Amino acid sequence: MRYMRVGPAGAERPVAHVDGRYFDLSGVTRDIDGAFLASGGVGADQAVRLPEIDVAGQRIGAPIARPGVVLCIGQNYAAHAAESGSEPPEVPIIFYKAPNTVVGPYDDVLVPRGSKKTDWEVELAVVIGRTARYIESPEVALAYVAGYAVSNDVSERDFQLAVSGGQWSKGKSCETFNPLGPWLVTPDEAGDPRAFGLRSWVNGEPRQDSTTADMIFDVAYLIWHLSQYTVLEPGDVINTGTPQGVALSGRFPYLAPGDVMEVEIDGLGRQRSALRAVK
Repeated sequence: MRYMRVGPAGAERPVAHVDGRYFDLSGVTRDIDGAFLASGGVGADQAVRLPEIDVAGQRIGAPIARPGVVLCIGQNYAAHAAESGSEPPEVPIIFYKAPNTVVGPYDDVLVPRGSKKTDWEVELAVVIGRTARYIESPEVALAYVAGYAVSNDVSERDFQLAVSGGQWSKGKSCETFNPLGPWLVTPDEAGDPRAFGLRSWVNGEPRQDSTTADMIFDVAYLIWHLSQYTVLEPGDVINTGTPQGVALSGRFPYLAPGDVMEVEIDGLGRQRSALRAVK
């Protein structure tokens, strides 16, 4: 099953995508949110009995309504840690991103005032489907997943590092800094989260090309680990880290208004975000 939300920002309609057809979920849920996911969502057999909808020409919103929290994992690929000038972490590095950073997969991304170092980061996003607290072991942690999505953890590196005061969220929480989607793909359709290819481009030029198999801490371990320190609730988003190939490496220029980012993950879809200056 693939869930998506279509329509103007703040007034999106919940939709199920089944075998190339789109079905309006408004009759069974107000939105693709924590309550809907905690209920188990809908099956394909139920979705195809709902009214069919034409999504052509409509804005695609983030596939999950505003999450309660966006938790992020830093330096979760060894090569990215190295290009950042750091040793691979021995335990997961965790930081928070403001939930209001989440926007649609084709929405514009705003370059913040004073920014010189806006950067891209393709990431696998995990959306939680049931309350997770003190999970017994990583072996059972994937049972708490509602689905997976493409995420772009856009970052401003000076805000993150030079004026951070020792914490990364300043450089992560600027408005529009988390394009998400286009779909939320349920685990049965998405497949093994340890085997997704991730790629990114800027202005059509390749930047990142890796696989989640290169994660230092895999999805199951991260969910288990986080549940020992915080309660994960349905609809919460976990950004699981980015591979090498970002501007922070010094190999590529940082982003500027007029640039276009594209990011994709196998089976989860592709985003395209244009950069423009904040007013």
